[in-house]
Amino acid sequence: MRTIAAISTPLGRGGVSMIRITGDMAFEVASGLFVPKSGLEIDKIRSNSAVYGSFFDKDGVFDDGILILYRAPKSYTGENTVELCCHGGLLVTKKLLEAAITAGASYADAGEFTKRAFINGRITLSQAEAIGGIIDAKNEKHLAASVLQSEGTLSKKIASLSEKLAYLAASVYAYIDYPDEDLREVTAEEMKSSLILIRDELEQLAGTHRYGQAISEGIKTVIIGKPNTGKSSVLNALTGYDRAIVTDIAGTTRDIITEQIRLGDLMLNLSDTAGIRESADFIENIGIEKSKRALYDAELVLAVFDGSQPFDEEDSAIVSEIKAAGKEDCTIYLLNKSDLGTSFPDFPIKRQIEFSAVCGIGKDKLERLVAEMFG
Repeated sequence: MRTIAAISTPLGRGGVSMIRITGDMAFEVASGLFVPKSGLEIDKIRSNSAVYGSFFDKDGVFDDGILILYRAPKSYTGENTVELCCHGGLLVTKKLLEAAITAGASYADAGEFTKRAFINGRITLSQAEAIGGIIDAKNEKHLAASVLQSEGTLSKKIASLSEKLAYLAASVYAYIDYPDEDLREVTAEEMKSSLILIRDELEQLAGTHRYGQAISEGIKTVIIGKPNTGKSSVLNALTGYDRAIVTDIAGTTRDIITEQIRLGDLMLNLSDTAGIRESADFIENIGIEKSKRALYDAELVLAVFDGSQPFDEEDSAIVSEIKAAGKEDCTIYLLNKSDLGTSFPDFPIKRQIEFSAVCGIGKDKLERLVAEMFG
């Protein structure tokens, strides 16, 4: 494959920038832009050691820095690889990359270094995915899960289950080919028990996907309710700042407002919606229709009610909308304005929280409840 080069650190001002080169011609490319102060030739440098020297192009020396050399197959990509560390300026970083291209390298495609590591058998597909997770981690749980995955935890588990299935399949093939010899190493009952255990392990493994998605990509969450129950105040309370306009005028929110927030260890892709009610206002009705569509698409629903007022027909209509959308099992009912007292003593819903967006009441309980729902 072609020898490729790319900037491996964010572009901007800083102490150090890194250019990475990988491929059969990596050492030759490095020789065309770096001179060690020791005078040692590039291909004579010991693997996994840093060497100080100068970077140059057709116009001469433009910076000094460090070269680190990794010989195949003991490198990230499994190929000859060189890492060049220069000072972290925009111009000098770009000049070093251009020097690598001039010396014979090609521009790397996005993710090509990790792709080559996978193709060359240095990492599995799940480990490649985990590298992106480490880079994009927004909380400690996401980082911890990605680190475990990058160490091959998931790959080893899948490989172990695959080996067990292969062993059972071999026993079946032996019996089919030589039924009179009865060459099976396990009985039919033992095989059945083993398959049930493997199935249970696979289902448990698949079940962790929901939690993994919740800590990495976020849970698609919608706030719904009738007008003036404090939905926008709930959004502001969870985001920690005044993201939405709050007034006493019913129908203030006309469109969907979306924000990503962290709730404990989980990420919520939180959308505040227009109040659902019967309205003659054309523009408000557009917002209400958007609210209903958002409800159908949601993975988590925060249904907000004014707990200080009696349960009425509009509240009942919200509960009916939730049932019609099939979202009863993923809905949490927030009885907002609980600091003003509660008029919902007989609210016929189990998963409910007395909440106050103004005073912060109920936020801890909401965090615990969402954590339980998503693993």
